[in-house]
Amino acid sequence: MKLLILMCYLFAGFATATATAANEESAELHPQLEVFRPYLGQYWQGNLTQPGSEKQVIDRSHWSRALNGQAVKTVHSINEGEYGGESFIFWDDAKNSLAYYYFTTAGFYTHGTMQFNPQSGEITALENVENNQNGITQVKSHSKIMPDGSLQVRSSYLQNEQWVEGHSAVYQPVAPQEIIFK
Repeated sequence: MKLLILMCYLFAGFATATATAANEESAELHPQLEVFRPYLGQYWQGNLTQPGSEKQVIDRSHWSRALNGQAVKTVHSINEGEYGGESFIFWDDAKNSLAYYYFTTAGFYTHGTMQFNPQSGEITALENVENNQNGITQVKSHSKIMPDGSLQVRSSYLQNEQWVEGHSAVYQPVAPQEIIFK
């Protein structure tokens, strides 16, 4: 009997996740946010472990439609909640650009703009960082969904007035999962 109840819960969870993903794919979005349609409803996982480091760093994220299609929300968590954040991406009429805010569990936040290159399919973001304890004042990142369905991300940081290489990762689509904050 317990097995039957467990199977019903699992099936219901899968059905809900599938229905949610289907709704994400067809729900209305602000026209300028359509470039994010392939990301919506998707869960991603990437390995951010630095070369030579023994500590494994796993990043998990979820992208979803928000605010009746006026924004895209991303939520991510590193190593089951050691660090995480939430972003809202929206169209800013005053800037005539994609814009976003990113809030973190580390007490700092960022805000910036994004550009989509239709020829390459790449999204480039430039953000200003507020209250970072490591002297980082800007981050530039490049994101692109590859032909195999993976998501490639690379970044650089303006830290103490010098641009330095940041993290890079290849994220794979994964089954729906809880994004954990501690």
